[in-house]
Amino acid sequence: MLTAKSTELDRVLGLELGADDYLTKPFSMAELLARVKALLRRAELLRVAQSANASAPAAALRNGELEIQPSRREVRLHGASGVRTVDFTALEFDLLMHFASHPGRVFSRAQLLDAVWGYTHEAYEHTVTTHINRLRAKLERDPLQPHFILTVRGAGYKMRDTPR
Repeated sequence: MLTAKSTELDRVLGLELGADDYLTKPFSMAELLARVKALLRRAELLRVAQSANASAPAAALRNGELEIQPSRREVRLHGASGVRTVDFTALEFDLLMHFASHPGRVFSRAQLLDAVWGYTHEAYEHTVTTHINRLRAKLERDPLQPHFILTVRGAGYKMRDTPR
């Protein structure tokens, strides 16, 4: 989103409504270019991953009831009432994949911004928090007591270690 609305509430609302990024006016051309380059890098990584997946499908990632099919960008939750597919935005899926690829490893907000969004900027660390909350709302039975994406106080977030 590119907008003149710059309060934290406006930014959080924009992100919660589905925006992958939020830039307020006035902005510098350097920041806009950095964000566009980050989006293009993610698009290129996705294109490369999809072409690689076409020849050799990636193995499913599993963490308890959670199953992620990277080549199909599909997420399923297995429960007592059966299997349900969970829909994610592209950025939410990329964030979930990052966690699922490194279960148990703690990531700071800045590390997540750099790894998933492609840039680090302290003012946008709330974006990570918003996306974590969206993941939890879609994955967790009780988002206030998360089972998959855990908060590590003072350090960041992690996906629980893969159950054996």
